[in-house]
Amino acid sequence: MSGNTTTLRLVLGDQLNARHRWFTEVDDTILYVLMEVRQETDYVLHHAQKILAIFAAMRDFARQLREAGHRVHYIAIDQPHSARAITDNLDALVADYGAASVQYQAPDEWRLDQQLYRHGRAARVPWLMVDTDHFYTGRHEAADIFKGRKQWLMEFFYRQLRVKHGVLMADAKQPVGGQWNFDHDNRKPWRGVPAEPQDARTFHDHGALWQAIVDAGVKSFGNPQAGRLPWPLNRAEALQQLDAFMANGLPHFGDFQDAMSSKAWRLFHSLLSFALNVKMLQPREVVDRAQAAYHAGAAPLAAVEGFVRQILGWREYVRGVYWTHMPEYVEKNFFGHERPLPRWFWDGKTKMNCVSQAITQSLEQAHAHHIQRLMVIGNFALLAGLHPTEVHRWYLGIYIDAFEWVELPNTVGMSQFADGGFLATKPYVSSAAYIDRMSDYCKGCHYDKKARLGETACPFNALYWDFFRRNAASLERNPRIGMAYRQLEKMDDAAITGLTEQARMMLAKLDTL
Repeated sequence: MSGNTTTLRLVLGDQLNARHRWFTEVDDTILYVLMEVRQETDYVLHHAQKILAIFAAMRDFARQLREAGHRVHYIAIDQPHSARAITDNLDALVADYGAASVQYQAPDEWRLDQQLYRHGRAARVPWLMVDTDHFYTGRHEAADIFKGRKQWLMEFFYRQLRVKHGVLMADAKQPVGGQWNFDHDNRKPWRGVPAEPQDARTFHDHGALWQAIVDAGVKSFGNPQAGRLPWPLNRAEALQQLDAFMANGLPHFGDFQDAMSSKAWRLFHSLLSFALNVKMLQPREVVDRAQAAYHAGAAPLAAVEGFVRQILGWREYVRGVYWTHMPEYVEKNFFGHERPLPRWFWDGKTKMNCVSQAITQSLEQAHAHHIQRLMVIGNFALLAGLHPTEVHRWYLGIYIDAFEWVELPNTVGMSQFADGGFLATKPYVSSAAYIDRMSDYCKGCHYDKKARLGETACPFNALYWDFFRRNAASLERNPRIGMAYRQLEKMDDAAITGLTEQARMMLAKLDTL
């Protein structure tokens, strides 16, 4: 207890921004509050590494605050109050410390935003929300940019932000290199050269913390890697990771950003999304570093533009979609898909090598890059008609960088087309041909990548054609997928009947594919 505390300041587990305005001055009348609570570990089933990495980073952040002279109240997972809601703990602390007000940074997830807002309105002391000082855009800036437009095309949004913030611009209106988007140049498969860079992350032994999490009864899945966890503990480690990516990954990132390999799971990806999403790093500094690499001749324009588009474009864009369309967005189900997840989503044990590789990697590393998430796992989920809400909850739990504001639009909109095309211009589905072109996964697979019919025919092939057949009324007028329907029209009735029956058989035994 203390008689001089006037303000409690809540810091959430994804708000570890050491450069936030809050921390510029030390004030003994302010108490910073961080909590490891079951409401955050239990709202979906999370990957063990996600829980472990966030808690470890929170503890280190609290240490830094204390060393800087700030007052900190920390609730650990093995303490009784960890079972209470965040708001209940804040009420108790207000009473214990005689606090006159509560402040919190804007949560990035709808459920937390609503929980804190509603509770704050009814609280006996004033509650104030401040900005996180993190994103390029405000929550509703995307809605202003797209005002009056039926479809929100990311490319339009991205160009607006490029101009507004002067990113990769030759002058006030023209992009460097004379074009806005180099995506077409960034679709090369990786055949082993150049070599994958060394993993530059720092490894930590969090065995004691993991035991505390387990003893507290927290449920999780995936490999915790508790004795050698590779995710950054603080901003200093995240900056080291950023340095290594700029030197060794970015130069080749563009060429191979869509490639997949059983021999190199990281390839040239930055793995910075965890540090960005818990706010150890700021998007501006990451984009500025990439721009500087281009201007110094250290990385080609296509690679730099592709990387910048992910952060300045896609990351800000999906956040705008999220805040404009919650809470209804989570219930979107355009195709009416209802099938539950096959059991191998939880252990990776499927005979489809591409899916097994992507899911097993996710279980082991808590990470998969965007093509593995979209064109392998998400592709299969959409073709098989899995319930998009179940798919969403799985993605939200398994990935180290998955927070609902960024994961939900990616899953429901981009991956599962469950919003009916508001976000994506077409369903992102493919047969085995695309996966074979971009990876080595088809080599040695139980299934034949070229076969459409039979026991060993690749499931992606029949499911692909059956997906377009059964959704013709909704999709055949979409100009971006006209080719698929022209090919269907060329098939005779026997071929279509065969594919339909093959798909039916596979859908009946999803658990054993």
